[in-house]
Amino acid sequence: MNWYKTWNNPLKNVLWWLVIIGMLGSLPLAFTRHQTETSANKVEFVFDYRDLLDVSDIQTNPQTFVAEHLKKMKAAGIQSMAVYESTLAELRESRRIEMYNSRDAAALTQTFGNPNENFTYVLFPDSATQQKLEPLIQKTFGDLQVGVKPWSFRNKNGLIIQMSSDDASIKTMDPDPITLQALKDQGFQIVVRLSNRRAFVTNDMDRLLKQLYDLGVKRILVDGNEVPGYTEENTEVNLNKMADLLHKYDIGLAAIEMLKEPQKGFSTLAKQTNYNVVRLHSFTEKDSEKLMEPLKKAELEDRIQGVADRFVLAVKDRNIRMVFLNAKPLKSLDKGKLVDPLAAFYESLQGKDGAIPRIEKAGFTLGTAEAFTVESNGWQKIARVFILVGGVSLIVLTASFFIPESVLFLFVIGLLGAIALHTLSANLYAQALALATAICAPSVAMMLVIRAIQSGAAAKWKSGLAFGLWQLLKTSLISLIGVVFEVALLNHISYSLVIQQFRGVSALHLLPIAIVALYLLFFSENNTYKEKQAKVRKIFSSYISVLWIVVAGIVLAAGYYYLSRTGNEGQASSIEKLFRSFLENTLGVRPRTKEFLFAHPLFLLGAYLSVRYRNAMYVLFIGVMGQLSIVDTFAHLHTPLHISLIRITYGLVFGALIGIVFIIAWEIITRSWKRWVPQWSK
Repeated sequence: MNWYKTWNNPLKNVLWWLVIIGMLGSLPLAFTRHQTETSANKVEFVFDYRDLLDVSDIQTNPQTFVAEHLKKMKAAGIQSMAVYESTLAELRESRRIEMYNSRDAAALTQTFGNPNENFTYVLFPDSATQQKLEPLIQKTFGDLQVGVKPWSFRNKNGLIIQMSSDDASIKTMDPDPITLQALKDQGFQIVVRLSNRRAFVTNDMDRLLKQLYDLGVKRILVDGNEVPGYTEENTEVNLNKMADLLHKYDIGLAAIEMLKEPQKGFSTLAKQTNYNVVRLHSFTEKDSEKLMEPLKKAELEDRIQGVADRFVLAVKDRNIRMVFLNAKPLKSLDKGKLVDPLAAFYESLQGKDGAIPRIEKAGFTLGTAEAFTVESNGWQKIARVFILVGGVSLIVLTASFFIPESVLFLFVIGLLGAIALHTLSANLYAQALALATAICAPSVAMMLVIRAIQSGAAAKWKSGLAFGLWQLLKTSLISLIGVVFEVALLNHISYSLVIQQFRGVSALHLLPIAIVALYLLFFSENNTYKEKQAKVRKIFSSYISVLWIVVAGIVLAAGYYYLSRTGNEGQASSIEKLFRSFLENTLGVRPRTKEFLFAHPLFLLGAYLSVRYRNAMYVLFIGVMGQLSIVDTFAHLHTPLHISLIRITYGLVFGALIGIVFIIAWEIITRSWKRWVPQWSK
């Protein structure tokens, strides 16, 4: 096996060069993503017009109320209205029609109705409204094979629909053409919410989209859990037809963030429309209720400020280009009146520290939301070859810390496996390699520091602070290698739009800790495999003391708390939320708390102490959480790259400063201890 050793031993040094080449090859792809996510900077605030009708319905003068608040919304920066497919119930709420059941109609006409009839009676207020709405109603119920015949009462024309009013009132029709035209005439951009509640008919959808195109509609928002055209059978055919129609009229989609479940067919429709999609943040009716609770003036102002902060953060940090506002009226028993959140909305947008001025200050403009322009070039295909080789090399380098003799074998197997996985599924390959490099980079970075301490290289430094600062910088730069691979491998627009999710990221929060801990305990010393085995047996055969149980309990509790704070579902106290808001508003970008308050300072303290005390590397070990957090920051693929870079830079700078405070505190405590303890012992 001499030939194997001849190739295996030098390969460890070659792997570093392959990693560097792969990283350099990744940079153009990372830059391409930066170009893409900065290609659209218009932000659109949209209000739910149906909610405005709901609020107006409790007012003394509903139509006057709607007219007044449309002007106020324009002034506040809400330039778009969301209009749904209409129903008889909504037409009645907007005062377009009056609707009765058979019993009410009999009472109205002062006749004795047929006891075996339960129909729906509709009256139009005038001939102009009848001319617009009657064909719409006739077609809707005709398609449902429901009988419709004319009816009149006191010179008002109407229709009798042979269906119960409860059933008829919820049947879906095209959007109200009167409302659409009125909103357009008042200068509002229209966003239409389309559902899949009606049978998909290509000609009918073509006619509807042509009407919307003529009204200047640029984007539709899916209403419900399925996109128009989604069916159990012939889904692909229908979605392709829907995509062709959207292409024909240059109408895009809006992707609602943080849905519990993806809307069925959305990813297919997005792909077929070349990702003419913008991300949408929804301020729900439940959110608006918090602005109507009985609060003191200062408490309400804090909540309004929180809403403004939320909108700014969504646009700046999550690539949101459309903010959708919902509202609902409430009966406030505490105030003894009907309340709504509209005034609070206006204040959050344009009041003190309002969202819109801050969004504009950050470089965005108000306007119709536009999809990102996807940049691409011929270098990408070549770059992906370097990325594959560099990514596999980084994984093999990690393994070399444990079994250096396996480098050549793992490198060959890794290359063949990566190529096979890419052939099987390019998406699965990209996610797997991105996750593997994200895990390996901070692991390698931390193991190199531990190796430097164990080898005695740390003890040669005259300044512990200089050693600590250098190791923090070097370790973070090595961790960033994983970031470059991660960003390059997952630079597809579907990740930025969160149409595709980066799976398995939870492993990133634990595996680097486990890898570095395993190395620190069993592989950091220059022992033979027999000595390593003996050490393992010694640990597992040791007697368990109460102290061990207490320590294990503390470690488990700390691990549980760490996991509870990780990811989008992580919990934070109200005090911490205020602290986060302060950092966000003061710095513009909030550094991650666990980095600058905990992991980086302890890393620096541990590195400082390791110059004198080798066992201080167990304190430094905690710093692995800061290193994996650096990589995890960029795993939030919907966050712009420059925001993530600023975030980790702040984390390192403030972490180093707090680490220096830790060092000063250590020196004060230890020197005081040495000075006073001998006197007490006398």
